[in-house]
Amino acid sequence: MGKINLKIMIINSQLRRLLLQALQEDIGRDDLTTQFIVSKNQKSKAIIFSKSEGVLAGLKVAALTFKLLDSKVKFKTFKKDGDKIKKGDKILEMYGKTQTILSAERTALNFLQRLSGIATLTFQFVRQIQSTPAKICDTRKTTPLWRSLEKYAVKVGGGTNHRFGLDDMLLIKDNHIKVAGSVSQAIKLAKQKNKKRLPLEVETNNLAEVTVALKAGVNFIMLDNFPLWNLKLAVKIIREFEKKNKKRINIEASGNVNLRNVKEIAQTGVDLISVGKITHSAPALDFSLKIV
Repeated sequence: MGKINLKIMIINSQLRRLLLQALQEDIGRDDLTTQFIVSKNQKSKAIIFSKSEGVLAGLKVAALTFKLLDSKVKFKTFKKDGDKIKKGDKILEMYGKTQTILSAERTALNFLQRLSGIATLTFQFVRQIQSTPAKICDTRKTTPLWRSLEKYAVKVGGGTNHRFGLDDMLLIKDNHIKVAGSVSQAIKLAKQKNKKRLPLEVETNNLAEVTVALKAGVNFIMLDNFPLWNLKLAVKIIREFEKKNKKRINIEASGNVNLRNVKEIAQTGVDLISVGKITHSAPALDFSLKIV
């Protein structure tokens, strides 16, 4: 058991706004049922416990949700983010105004179940490839305005964060190539204007595009939707190019990755495996809050 340190979370104004919007969405003008039944000064103890097995994530976010309604709510933790949890485990105990606990309950649990679901699915992918050097990474396929939280949950589950947004690296995708006219032209234009020397990655769909990307001088290549046999060949070509030119190239595999094939993909020698479903399709874990 322990105490929650909310100091870092509270100064994150973006997170604070998100939680307030979520509370407003649920409470609206007022929590009428609670207002009609529970007296204003009544206080209670409540416990959040798990109804699922998985990896915990979002504990501080859940606690902050209650704090935003009443800063005097007190907490005692039984678990921490990253812990493996099972059905029936106590997660968090709180004491404060009963109205606050009941009004923030659903919003807090929604954050907790969603983030824990992402951490759990990420961990399942990471566990599948733990015998290889490859890493599982996320994508930008996140819930609008939840990206920071969902990428945090990926890290809690043992995954790696890819780019956060469109401004922290250059990633040339198929539509950029189509507009530019060719892979080489897209890379040329990007490199000419990349004054800040941000990392440059190019998405390739076949071996011919891989060869062009290598000659154009990129150091990050995505192999998108390559069949396994073709993926192995592409990795071999890139690694041979590395040795010949004494240049390190990061290889990312992407597209149609699942728990059944992820280990085979990792064994081809890629560095990263991006999995959109760990954020866009992770099943939520189930939690419950009970007044005791």
